[in-house]
Amino acid sequence: MRYVSAFMVLSLVMAFSVPSAQSKGGPETDGLEISSPAFENNGYMPAKYTCDGDDSNPPLSFGNIPRHARSLVLIVDDPDAPNGTWVHWVLWNIAPPTQELKANAVPKGAVQGLNDFKQNKYRGPCPPSGTHRYFFKLYALDTTLDLPPNAKKADVERAMSGHIISRSRIIGLYKRK
Repeated sequence: MRYVSAFMVLSLVMAFSVPSAQSKGGPETDGLEISSPAFENNGYMPAKYTCDGDDSNPPLSFGNIPRHARSLVLIVDDPDAPNGTWVHWVLWNIAPPTQELKANAVPKGAVQGLNDFKQNKYRGPCPPSGTHRYFFKLYALDTTLDLPPNAKKADVERAMSGHIISRSRIIGLYKRK
């Protein structure tokens, strides 16, 4: 009986002490923050940052980076692609003091992995039809990743498993005209 009561109390404490950003319509986060001055969460991305424009990464802002973070990872993918999730950008070993990622820029010392275009760079939205969602996922890690530049999203996810301190995401939408 004591075990059940402790379990119930713990469940209630967890349910009421961890607010859900998702339920408020905001970005998914557990403290770490990611945003963009180019688009709002669940808002449309400007064509400039897509295959219909410069195909350059949008500017991003990072906040509430944990003090003990050793590196940041950014993964951009499209779960609405016809053949499954399509990876647009994999970027790791971003220095934790980085609070801003400028448009068409990669922070010094960060490593770009292979995207699903088989390139080591950002490639913007280019949906074949309809509106797609582009997830910009930011992770704060307690380590740096020792991976070669030909690493893919799955390699990065394996390497950061057990090292994620905090995470956040925003979603940009895009539909070709």
